[in-house]
Amino acid sequence: MPTRVDHEERRRTIAEALLRIADAQGLQAASMRAVAAEAGVSLRLVQYYFHTKQALLLDALERLGAQIQGRMLSWIQAAGPSPSPRAVVTAVLGCILPTDDESRRIARTYTAYYTLLLNDPDLPAHHATAHPAGLESFLAKQIHSARRSGQVPAGTDPEMAAAGLLAMVNGLGQSVLAGQRTGADAQTVLTHHLDRLFGPAAD
Repeated sequence: MPTRVDHEERRRTIAEALLRIADAQGLQAASMRAVAAEAGVSLRLVQYYFHTKQALLLDALERLGAQIQGRMLSWIQAAGPSPSPRAVVTAVLGCILPTDDESRRIARTYTAYYTLLLNDPDLPAHHATAHPAGLESFLAKQIHSARRSGQVPAGTDPEMAAAGLLAMVNGLGQSVLAGQRTGADAQTVLTHHLDRLFGPAAD
């Protein structure tokens, strides 16, 4: 009997090889040949599943987005069965900060994509910004909910607050990766700003 090929598993193996290269060396190093070597497959097989490097880059980016979404879901679930808007916002933003091996890997790889986007006009910008835009909208909805229930001041602009928090956390993440501050220090800064928005968290 001929061996049945799991095509999705092969695509995943190849895409994850690209993500490993992006994390360790940056996407400039992720040639199709380098990805094939990292994945332990032939260059022809990589080209069979991904006809262009851009197709491979975008597929891997979608998988990276799914990884961070899975991490966020786990953190939100850990906040309890009916978490408050503040607890949800805290979980989402906290899991983005590069405070452990997984979050550092994800942060470095997203940085590699943004670096590539700045230098490669052929990479569609909307693919690289779709996930952050969706995340910003999600955070704004949580702050809207908190405003309706009186957990944040009535004059709060949820969209502006969400944009500011996400931009701050992205900047904090880069400062952690660069060694300017520790993950714990970044978490302290985040808590300070959440306290300003929601009020001090209950003990």
